[in-house]
Amino acid sequence: MNLVGIPFRLDRSRNATVQVFEHLRELIVSLAVGPGTVLPRPQLCEYYGLSLSPVREALLRLEEEHLVDIYPQHQTQVRRIDLAQARQAHFLRLSVELEMVHTLAQRSDAALGRALQGLVARQRACLEAGDLAGFTAVDMEFHRAMYDAAAVPDLWALARSRSGNLDRLRRLHLPMNGKARSILAQHAEIAERIARGDAEGAQRSVRTHLSGTLNAIDALRERYPELLLPVDYRS
Repeated sequence: MNLVGIPFRLDRSRNATVQVFEHLRELIVSLAVGPGTVLPRPQLCEYYGLSLSPVREALLRLEEEHLVDIYPQHQTQVRRIDLAQARQAHFLRLSVELEMVHTLAQRSDAALGRALQGLVARQRACLEAGDLAGFTAVDMEFHRAMYDAAAVPDLWALARSRSGNLDRLRRLHLPMNGKARSILAQHAEIAERIARGDAEGAQRSVRTHLSGTLNAIDALRERYPELLLPVDYRS
């Protein structure tokens, strides 16, 4: 594990365990810390400037999200991407967002449509600047804006807590075969259909948008076989 050059500043007004969890989770989900990386607790304690307790609790939370494997009395290791967990996260998000965009489109909310189009414009600027990290951050803003508009922010938190493995797959997929351009087009389409009240069209767009990465799983496994867990065909 090498965290040299990766900034972190502890906010003494916030819970230390939460901060370590959020920081490590972002490093893992962004693939800055890749699958298979060993996370030695003494090094983590030194890096974060904390005792063992908050570091241990943060790692346990990451284990609950299937992002690390903890081997007692041995080591903690970043888990390879778990396709079964990614599929469950996809099922959850698809179920929620199909209903969500249907509800939003029934309002024919032009203001929300303009706000979403503004986020698409920001994403496009990130892509043109080659800023894939910024592109991904605005992608999250786009979806969260819809959850907030539908007044279901707790469901956004739930979806995020289940999406670590799916998000890692998407990070791998993003640079491939015009994926980023297709995301821009799909976001613009979702925004436009919500604005003009096309509930069924918005649902079709969401279904296409959320299914792209799992439809590309064979190509991702062929390109990155060392990063994905083997598939258990009995499940």
